[in-house]
Formats: sequence, C-alpha cells, structure tokens
Amino acid sequence: MAPAWAEKADMSLKAEIARRFGTPALVVDLGVVESNIARVQAQLDQAGVANRPHIKTHKSPELAMLQRAAGAKGITCQKLGEAEVFADAGFDDILISYNVFGEEKEARMAALLRRNPVALTVAADNPVTIAGLDRAGRMAGRPVGVVIECDTGRKRAGVETPQEAIQLAVEAASRPGLAFRGLMLYPPEDGWERSQRFLDETLAGLRAHGLSAEIISTGGSPNLPQAGKLKGQTEHRAGTYIFNDRMQVKAGVASMEDCALRVYATVVSRGGAERGIIDAGSKTLTTDTGGLEGHGTILEHPEAKIARFAEEHGFLDLSACNDRPVVGDIVRIIPNHVCVVVNMVDRLIAVRGDEIIGEIAVAARGRLT
Repeated sequence: MAPAWAEKADMSLKAEIARRFGTPALVVDLGVVESNIARVQAQLDQAGVANRPHIKTHKSPELAMLQRAAGAKGITCQKLGEAEVFADAGFDDILISYNVFGEEKEARMAALLRRNPVALTVAADNPVTIAGLDRAGRMAGRPVGVVIECDTGRKRAGVETPQEAIQLAVEAASRPGLAFRGLMLYPPEDGWERSQRFLDETLAGLRAHGLSAEIISTGGSPNLPQAGKLKGQTEHRAGTYIFNDRMQVKAGVASMEDCALRVYATVVSRGGAERGIIDAGSKTLTTDTGGLEGHGTILEHPEAKIARFAEEHGFLDLSACNDRPVVGDIVRIIPNHVCVVVNMVDRLIAVRGDEIIGEIAVAARGRLT
C-alpha cells in the first residue's frame, strides 16, 4: 500500500496534466522547491558559508533566480555552454567546476567575457587547462579567475597532493590572462578530516609563495550536513537539493516529501498478471540507477519495481503488489537521479499543490560543450 502522504495527489491534477501535456511529463511542485531552497540557504547561512548552487540539476535560469533571491552568492556550472546560457540571462558570478580547454572553447570563453560583465572563474587541475585559460583571458583583455581542483579521496578529477596544487597555483598566478582565486574540493562524505589536512598544507605552501586563497569551495548535496566543518571553507556547491531524488533520500539528506520533481507516466500495457509497461523508458528515466534497486519509486504502488527499460518502455515487475495498476492509470515516479532525467526534456511542468502554474524551460539542456 502507498503511504498516506503519497495518496494526496488530486486525481483531477493527474488527468489535467495528461490532457494538457501528455505523458511522460516532468512535474515540479514549486512549493517543495521553495521549501528546499529556503532550508538549504538557512543551513549555509547558519554555517557561515556562502551558497553557490550548481545549476546542473535544473538547468533553468528561472529556478536559479529563486535561489539567488533567497541569498545564493553566485552559481556553479559544469560546462561552458551552461555558463553562456546563464550569463546571457543576467547571472554575473559564475564558477565552472570543470576543466575547459581547446581552441574552440577558448574563443567562446573570450567572447563571453567581452560581451558580458561576468565574473568568471574556472577550475583547473593540469597545466594544459591553465595554458588554455590564459589564452582565453588574454584574448578577452580580461583575466579568467582560476581555482585549483583538489582530489581529497573521491578519485574523480583534481590534483592528488598539496604540492601539485601549490605548483599549479603558482603557475596560474604567473600568467597575465589569469587571476588565481583559490581552491575547489569535492570531499567524499567520509573524507572531511583528510580534506582538512590537505587544505592546511596547501594553504601554508601558498602563503610561502605570497599567495592567498580567496575561495575555498566545497561541493555536493550529500555533503550539506558537513557545511562549515572545514576550517577556511568560504562556499558550498550543491545542486540536487533543489529537487532531491531517491539517491538523496538514501544518503539521508532528504525525505520523500522533499522530492519536488515527479515523472508522471501512464500504464500502457498489462500483458501479464505480474507485469506491465509504462510510457517512461530509458529516454525519460535514464539507465542511471545511482546504485539503487530499480529505476524509481512509483508513489501509488511503492511495492512495484521499474525493473528494466527499452527506449520508450518501462518494464514493471508487479509480483510484490497486492494493489496493481491497470491500463490507463497515471502514476507518479520519484527518479533515482534527477539531474540526468531533467536533461532529457525541454520543459518542466510547474505546479503548486494541485494547481498548474505553467511551464519552465530547461534552457541549458544538452549544453555538453
């Protein structure tokens, strides 16, 4: 049986969503969005850490404006294409948390700096990126800010030793097209003590070279409970918290009630007693399981499992359900990983409770370069 809170959806809202927009549809409750924004902003304010939300989750200037109005300092983008969209929408303090290089991107970055009064800072963890950013800054006639990305245990991107971080910072500070701004970290959830040792050693080395770090940036929605615990931290980058998803619930930083985005889907086939098909397949929910079982929670039938996909088919395993859906039923799904799901669509349907408010463009969707 579905929990009581999951039964609250107005059946007429489901019918109206399907009538006006069709399914599958990504529906966002603005009341939950605003609650999530306010809660995290208050948490970071209390910790004395600036909020620099990551827009990779929603990719919408309209939603980022809500975050800015609540007190966010600036925004984080993952790709230059996202930064271009948000700069053109009036955002003037942007961190790109990704190595950006190549002649095409250097020219675009220079053009962005020339046409917008944007304070642009880019992460780098290698000399190739440093050299390319320097060329972009010199082409623009304005320096590009640089933070050195440091790996303190996640084993993704970033230099692995304080000595490497210091060396790259000194290199960046020597370049005429660059301005060294500080350090960027994405600590593992259990790696904050190790991150503190790394940071302390790096800052001491920077001071020995006459350098200081204006920015000490940490990241991750699952790391929000750690905000303020790293001595020297100035800001935090979190993205998923605005919507939340099954991964955030599993991490213990959100509840199902905090999940603002639901995928509305229709049961289109019941070919057998213990199986069915919904019209949300891999081109809607994606194949990113986030390490979880199944591909989302169906609020009306939480015992059901979205077991596998074809492109437009979601295969339901109903063997554990006493109450099974029938053809034509509209169900609401909390996705495993909301960021990749949002990137599959051009628009989000905005509601407030049971009232349809309108549409929100996913303006930076598909900006992979």
